[in-house]
Amino acid sequence: MKKAPWIAFALALSLPLCLIAQSSPMASKGWKAGVAKQVITPTEPLWMAGFASRTEPANGTSHDLWIKALALEDAEGYRSVLVTSDLLGLPKDLSDRIRERLATKHGLNKSQIILNSSHTHSAPVLSHSLSDIYPMSESHLKAVEKYSSELVEQMIQLVGEAIDRLEPAAVFAQNGVTRFQVNRRNNSAVHLERQTELAGPMDPAVPVLKVVNLSGDILAIAFGYACHPTVLSDYEWSGDYPGFAQIELEKTYPGTTAMFFQGAGADQNPLPRHTVPLAIQYGKTLAAAVERVLSEEMKELEPTLHTAYAEVDLPLTEAPTAEALSAYINQATGYQKRWAERLLKRLEAGEKFETSYPYPVQVWNLGDQPIFTLGGELAIGYAIELKRIFGQHVFVMGYSNDVMSYIPTTAILREGGYEGATAQMVYGLPSTWGSDSEILILHQLIRLAKDAKVAQPEEKLF
Repeated sequence: MKKAPWIAFALALSLPLCLIAQSSPMASKGWKAGVAKQVITPTEPLWMAGFASRTEPANGTSHDLWIKALALEDAEGYRSVLVTSDLLGLPKDLSDRIRERLATKHGLNKSQIILNSSHTHSAPVLSHSLSDIYPMSESHLKAVEKYSSELVEQMIQLVGEAIDRLEPAAVFAQNGVTRFQVNRRNNSAVHLERQTELAGPMDPAVPVLKVVNLSGDILAIAFGYACHPTVLSDYEWSGDYPGFAQIELEKTYPGTTAMFFQGAGADQNPLPRHTVPLAIQYGKTLAAAVERVLSEEMKELEPTLHTAYAEVDLPLTEAPTAEALSAYINQATGYQKRWAERLLKRLEAGEKFETSYPYPVQVWNLGDQPIFTLGGELAIGYAIELKRIFGQHVFVMGYSNDVMSYIPTTAILREGGYEGATAQMVYGLPSTWGSDSEILILHQLIRLAKDAKVAQPEEKLF
């Protein structure tokens, strides 16, 4: 059967257009991206992570908790995946299980995977984490273990879905700015109303990644901020201000997936705090900063991806003796007493304490956009120093791949206080970090940056 002349003419006209589309850089030689998300709000009562003052499990939900994944593939077919989560932090055991499974199932090594936690203090306790903080019953502990095991499976499934949805895309990056975080070590929350100046250090950057498909639709908005999500301290599940920011952005850009990643916010608090309206306000403030970046010209990233990963053998100081622990137990209370009792039992059982910890650091380079990820509750000084070395445009994520304790700068270690000393008890470590920890971490990141082909700004005399 012959086609009508006008149909043949139309097909002839459309053929070159199809060929052009197929040969366009974005279609065949550009990025590919896939996005997936899943609710992880507990369906049964669990203890909440973050505040030692809580005395019972959660009793409600402000809004759902989520895990979200962005899979990327460059022009050469090299892949990586960013997973963000409304969690306090993934401990090493769960992180290792997830990454081992992703290696087996999808061929992704540790350098290709970022598991970032928002650090909301309105998420559930996970297994192998904060073991001394909450006086949980045996049934509560079993519920935590069950939820944690299910979470591992959910993350594996999530990444698979994101990879299955890979499609041609363009990726853009830019830093925005907003200021509601306050350095909690150097500013009193009690006297904040009367302060006319805030003491630092602080970093107001709002790093933003935008992923757009061939039709121009925004597939994903990955954005960050360096500030504790500790506005809320009630008994309802919530992503805190990052959760409200993601809700706001997904409302403004229907069909997109908004993904929050935590920066170096260990010593930064949202102040004032403790009310839901304040959490909503900060969420909308952060969303507005992201919207401003999206409305302006952003830097389009070339479809090249380089990744590097290492674990620093981070030294711990000498642990307390049995005599010191016994004396401490007699005068301590709460989780500090439980910490000392657990350590003393280890000594009495003939165990030796750890003298170092395998601390994860990582570098991604998307086109010419460097992303530095570090484990633990990262102090803002690390972001500031990395930007001094590599430029203000870099993105810095803390709370990535393993949240094992606070990671203080050398200055904070010397000053002591919660971030420099007692937080080690919260996470169950036997002692504080060695004085050379910051140097070891930064030196390893500089080496990884070279492996990931990150350009270091040239020093100029004039």
